[in-house]
Amino acid sequence: MTSSLNPTRGKLLKRFAQIGPYIREQQCQESQFFFDCLAVCVNKKVAPEKREFWGWWMELERNNEQLIYRYQIGLFDKNGDWLHQNISKNDVVESINETLIRFHEFLQLAVSELEMTLTPDEKMNKFPLPIQP
Repeated sequence: MTSSLNPTRGKLLKRFAQIGPYIREQQCQESQFFFDCLAVCVNKKVAPEKREFWGWWMELERNNEQLIYRYQIGLFDKNGDWLHQNISKNDVVESINETLIRFHEFLQLAVSELEMTLTPDEKMNKFPLPIQP
């Protein structure tokens, strides 16, 4: 029987999937996890397969019982790639901020239930949105 003090990768993935549609399992590796959120459509008049979105993505790296996170915001382009970009529209920034903060609260709860710690990456001190560790 596996102790909750050392959850397996499978247990982490299962718990992260319960948070919502943010985890991208195909982009995860053994001790690294990838999450994202397509928060605001750039142009709804474009065909769905060619739409671009403003949003955020997060990389989470496991280091024993610690999970180190790093968020970024930008554009999810029509090729399916995230591009780091500054966003000048206040309503877009607010939408991204709302979804990111809500997700982060769910993530904090999940991590505490797994008896692990959630720690910001050192690069998070330059992140433009307010995230509480």
